[in-house]
This record gives sequence, C-alpha cells and structure tokens, in this order.
Amino acid sequence: MSGKNGMNSLILSLGILLGLALLGHQLADATIRFKEYERTVNVKGLSEREYPADVVIWPIQFAVASNNLEELYGSIDQGTDKIRQFLLAQGLSADEISTSMPAITDKSARDFDNGVRAQFRYTAQQTVTVYSPRVDEVRGVMGSLSQLGKQGIVLTGNSYQSQPQYLFTRLNEVKPDMIEEATRKAREVAEKFAEDSESRLGKIKRASQGQFSISPRDANNPHRMKVRVVSTVEYYLAD
Repeated sequence: MSGKNGMNSLILSLGILLGLALLGHQLADATIRFKEYERTVNVKGLSEREYPADVVIWPIQFAVASNNLEELYGSIDQGTDKIRQFLLAQGLSADEISTSMPAITDKSARDFDNGVRAQFRYTAQQTVTVYSPRVDEVRGVMGSLSQLGKQGIVLTGNSYQSQPQYLFTRLNEVKPDMIEEATRKAREVAEKFAEDSESRLGKIKRASQGQFSISPRDANNPHRMKVRVVSTVEYYLAD
C-alpha cells in the first residue's frame, strides 16, 4: 500500500514539475514577444519656413538740450510735431503714430560730478513710435529719415531701444500645415530606419510637438521671419 502511495506521490511531483516547466516556457515566450513588441525608434521632424513680417514697430528718438526747462519742453513739442508731420506727409496715418513721455535729465541734480560744467543743465530724449501693419511702406519711409535732420532734429538712432522691431502675428494660420510637415518628415526618417534595420514601422507610441520659434532670418533682413518647429515621434518596430 505504501508503495502505491509513493508511486502516486512521484507521479504527482512529476506532474507539478512538468506543469511548472510548461508555465515557465510560456511566460518566457510571452516576455520575449512583449520585448519584441516594445522595440521602438524615436525620431524628429523639422518644419522651417520663411514669411514676411506683418507688423513693424519703429521708434524714432531725438534729443534736445536747454538751460531753461520751459524752453526745453517747447523744443520737445516742436520736434515731435515735425516728426509727426513728416510721417503724415509720407502717407502714414495718425492712428499709426504715438508719442511717449519724454525722458528729461537735470544734470545739476545728479549725485556725481566729473568736475566739468555741462553746457546745458537739461537734456531730454523723446520717442515717436510708428506701429503699422504696412511693413514695406514704413521701410520705405525709413530711407527718407535724413529729411528730419535737415530740419534741425537731432536723431539718436544708435541705441537698442531705437531699432525697428518686426513681428509675425499669423502663427495660428500656419501652425497646422507646419505641424503636418514636421510629423511627415519624422515618419520618413522612421521608415528609413525601419528599412535599414529590416523591420516594419508600427503605430505611434507617443508624440510631442516642440515650441514654435520665430526669429529674423538674418541681421540684414530683420523683416523676413524664420518660423520653425520640431516634432518628436516614437514609433513601434516589428519584424
């Protein structure tokens, strides 16, 4: 009887071992298949285009000096009016022209003194700003700015604040096409990789769109804007 029980135990043990071995094989096979399925390739696609700026911001700065504060303000008003009339005569509208508060310096009130008496106690800088969607027309007026110098206006155009700025405001209009192009180029790169690795390109695992950047094309053409975006896409690979 004991021999029969021993035989049953042996058979049961062998059955358990065989079942565990089979289960282990199945789990190993499933793990291998899972890892194969998880093979991916991560690629980037670039879309870069050039557009003309559609807004120009043009600050025109001039300086005046005087020992009399009342005269100083009178000179500011005269200079501002001359610039405004010049711009209107060039075809710009009053809505495109604005004036800021003048920046006035009283040299006698400064905390430092280099020992040299200034010729004028008061100096002022005034800015007349053009904000216009008519970029080409405004750029044409810029070339005629020397006419203001002939009228006795001291222009101060060397500072960063007096440089024209150009904007591209139609980004939402071009976004869809550029995203589509960047995604298409990313897929082309992924397909080439899959072909070279003797694989097939599967579905997208994840995708992310980078930030759009807008910058002047170059220093000589700040009115030509370069718009770019990079899309990052991860694809599954299959044999």
